Amino acid sequence: MHVLVTGGLGYLGHAVTHDLLAAEHRVTVLSRSRADARRHADAGLVEGDVRDRGRIREIVAAGRFDAVCHLAAVSRGRDSFADPLTYYDVNVVGTLNLLMALDNVRESMPPARFVFASTDKIYGSRYVGALGEDLEPRPESPYAASKVGAEQLVAAYAATGAIGAITLRCFNIAGTANGRTDTDTARIIPNVFRALTGELPYITLNGDGSAIRDFVHILDVAAALRLSLAAARVGEHRVYNIGSGIASSMAQVVATAEAVTGLQVPVRKAPPKPEPQILTADNSRAMKELGWLPERSGLTELIADAWSTWHA
Repeated sequence: MHVLVTGGLGYLGHAVTHDLLAAEHRVTVLSRSRADARRHADAGLVEGDVRDRGRIREIVAAGRFDAVCHLAAVSRGRDSFADPLTYYDVNVVGTLNLLMALDNVRESMPPARFVFASTDKIYGSRYVGALGEDLEPRPESPYAASKVGAEQLVAAYAATGAIGAITLRCFNIAGTANGRTDTDTARIIPNVFRALTGELPYITLNGDGSAIRDFVHILDVAAALRLSLAAARVGEHRVYNIGSGIASSMAQVVATAEAVTGLQVPVRKAPPKPEPQILTADNSRAMKELGWLPERSGLTELIADAWSTWHA
């Protein structure tokens, strides 16, 4: 299968591309630049921005792809309040451009398989406990709303019979894939590591750090995308939560990092904030229908894996 991976040089794209290559798929990576292209010596590389409709049309027409893993996005929820237009332009219009490019080759190619990486942030903060895919989206940022819009586009186009589509709502991705780890300073695990190495004076926990979230290993997420490509059926759009289903508190993340590294994490406690106490994934649908398992997503294994690369 010839697969186009948009955003294939990013943190998730890097893992997905390696996973697909290991499964003997032919992979072409779409990126806005050739930075770090050496990371995918066995993959093709094309330069283009998903916002450039003409360029995306050229790439899809020339590539004659059997499938697309659409990962390209801007994804910082807080930043999206200051720059909502960019978030809609990249996440919604970029998805539209990609689907229109596929529509352009519809008469000459079999329907493509399309896997879209979405986010648990579409659920918002008002639900509590394990989140199921049938919950009504309640986005609370332009970022989350743009992902809902992109999901709806994919679903509508799949309903025409032009593609077979699966959306994966990924929870908090962490860990290392092929020597590359998460460095996003908006996330707790990279900031714990930055505090351990002196790059940050401390990390901040709200209240007693008892808020519970769901962390999933990036290699498990990459496997979910590969399995979704195989499972996509023409004319359908299915949605799956991709999370570990494991409840991990913020304080537990800190304690686990200390146990793994043998070092003390400097912590500053802030007043409690109004936030949901427990947000985890109900991942039973993905396990049943995709045959997916979060095999590497235990918190200790995940943090130890990430630290081994960070500290190298």
